[in-house]
Amino acid sequence: MPKVNVPEAAHGPLVLMPSARTGPLRAVAKRIGFALLLLFATVAAVYLDRDGYTDGADGTVSLQDAFYYATVTMSTTGYGDIAPVSDAARLVNILFITPVRVLFLIVLVGTTLEVLAERTRDDWRKARWRTRVRDHIVVAGYGTKGRSAIKTLISTGVTRESIVVVDPDPRVVAEAAEAGFVGVVGDATRSSVLKQAAVPQARQVVVASARDDTAVLVTLTARQLNPHAAIQASVRESENVPLLRQSGADHVVTSSEAAGRLLGVSTSQPNVSQVIEDLLDQGSGLDLAERDVRPDETGGPLGAVREPVLAVVRDGRMLPFDHPECKSLRPGDRLIVAQSKRRPEQKEPDGNGEELARDDGRRENGS
Repeated sequence: MPKVNVPEAAHGPLVLMPSARTGPLRAVAKRIGFALLLLFATVAAVYLDRDGYTDGADGTVSLQDAFYYATVTMSTTGYGDIAPVSDAARLVNILFITPVRVLFLIVLVGTTLEVLAERTRDDWRKARWRTRVRDHIVVAGYGTKGRSAIKTLISTGVTRESIVVVDPDPRVVAEAAEAGFVGVVGDATRSSVLKQAAVPQARQVVVASARDDTAVLVTLTARQLNPHAAIQASVRESENVPLLRQSGADHVVTSSEAAGRLLGVSTSQPNVSQVIEDLLDQGSGLDLAERDVRPDETGGPLGAVREPVLAVVRDGRMLPFDHPECKSLRPGDRLIVAQSKRRPEQKEPDGNGEELARDDGRRENGS
């Protein structure tokens, strides 16, 4: 998980880029392994050309002397009792051992260099992201509602790179960054925080805060920064829906009353409740989808459409499937259709080696 300096995050918005997690023990082990590799490479170079070196003690260089020379050379101690005397040995010292010595020193101070390099790389990624981010989706709040909204967006084909998470909790944003999303630590009611999330360039803003008053302030701030973005907001109480719409929200979902209605339906009509839950779980079983009317469907009745049509969007109006104006489809209409996501069938060989399809009881709703 990306490290987050909480006091630093409290002073202003902090942008966290997606990054892979590397444990400290693994990082240390990699440095030690690389240092040993350099050491053994130096020992091999010296020992293979040992005739080109002289030892001040006995004149010959053994394997132990090669290890000794490698350690004192790479640590820049350099006692001088073993030295290259042939042209080939000196050339190897110039072209190989000296660069290896530099790399070895870099490994020794690798922690400081890695921190500096990581900060430089992170700053470069942030600057590059800010210059390229356009038409993305900002999700204000990474709680239960925010995570569910993002899960549904991804199931409909939205990429992780086009989602930006804003939350005041640094640890929550760190989790979002670990999951592959760009995260901004800060209060989404502040314009400076939403600017860090590039709300002025966003195409959608999802307000998924836990409090209704916070949702109103976030919506007002986002609408002020971007008059054209579509804002989807969630509130707990229905009495706050008009306030959210006046603040600039295009669509408002009442979470508590929607859950209550679903409880009521599940009590009186459990099978209907199951279908509704299936529709809400995007990407599996039954799904609702919105699409343009196809040229071959224009002028025909709703019954000619392959998928079941629940409603038609015409001139900004939502018309139910049994509306008198829906007798024939027109160019420019958009259809709300029900789709079934079939799960792949498993196949296993029978006694004769032939493959038989088996659904294992996992097909949903007769698909």
